[in-house]
Amino acid sequence: MADITRRLGRRHLRGAPTAHIRHHRGGRLLHDGPGISFWFRALTAAISEIPVDDRELAMTFHARTADFQDVAVQATVTYRIGDPALAAARLDFSIDPDTGVWRGTPLEQLGTLLTETAQQHALAVLARTPLAEALVDGVAAVRERIAEGLGAEPRLPATGIEVVAVRVMALRPEPEVERALRTPAREQIQQDADRATYERRAVAVERERAIAENELASQIELARREEQLVEQRGTNTRREAEEHSAADAVRAEAEAARSVKLAEAEAARMVRLAEAEAARSVKLGEAEAARAVTLARAEAEGARAVGEARAAAQAAWLRVHGEVDVATLHALTGTRLAENLPRIDSVTVSPDVLTGLLAKLGSAEGP
Repeated sequence: MADITRRLGRRHLRGAPTAHIRHHRGGRLLHDGPGISFWFRALTAAISEIPVDDRELAMTFHARTADFQDVAVQATVTYRIGDPALAAARLDFSIDPDTGVWRGTPLEQLGTLLTETAQQHALAVLARTPLAEALVDGVAAVRERIAEGLGAEPRLPATGIEVVAVRVMALRPEPEVERALRTPAREQIQQDADRATYERRAVAVERERAIAENELASQIELARREEQLVEQRGTNTRREAEEHSAADAVRAEAEAARSVKLAEAEAARMVRLAEAEAARSVKLGEAEAARAVTLARAEAEGARAVGEARAAAQAAWLRVHGEVDVATLHALTGTRLAENLPRIDSVTVSPDVLTGLLAKLGSAEGP
């Protein structure tokens, strides 16, 4: 849209580089070109603004295939106005001198023209194509047909329109038909996925089997080596035992020879000691016998003397006791009994005992 400003009753227009401006006054063309700016009077000016940049026109329409199936086509047409003067003469691109807004809807008219033309050619090619073929190769066929049809359309050059490119993004059937068409493909994909899963599992099982076989072979090899190691260890043990046995035999023989020699030496020493001990014992026996005879004689003399002394003492004791009276003997007997009685620290005499003793003493003194 052109930029229009007001200054002292006049208007100033400044166009964009992508907009072609045509200024007429009194039927004469005063300004013509893209990106221009000028002053004008609103009451006498007739101004048209024609866009010359590339524009995208998106379209969506329905078509029917050769097997009477509805499909939706999504396409985009890129176009531009190659001849602004011709387009301004065929379509109303005039703008309001006060606001710069188009008085009509020229771009919508161009969109309708391009959409109907493209739809006409797309319907023509899809009407002769079955649905399955259209879904497979229909996009390219529809794009080529629309491009050829728009290029051969005489009204477009007559309006100053140039078609730059045609793109067809999608060609889709109805949702029910699309689901029905997807089912075999999905089943095939699922079968392929299942097959791949089974193959992967088979490969995994095969690898696990190979790994198990390798482990078993490794275990067998280890067992064989352990058996060899055990045999070698047994051989080494037997050899070591034989060597130890031979060494022990040599050591035993040497020890036996040494023991025999020691025993012989010890026996000789013992014989010598026994002979010396026997000689000494004989000498000691003779001395001991003499001493024993002497001691026996001395002990016999002593025993006889002691017996005679005891007999003399006993005779004297009996003689003395036979000469004394009975009261003296009783007194000696009491003394001997008192010497053999246990020690008495204290004696408690009760009045009854004291009375009885006094009575006995009184009775003894009275006669």
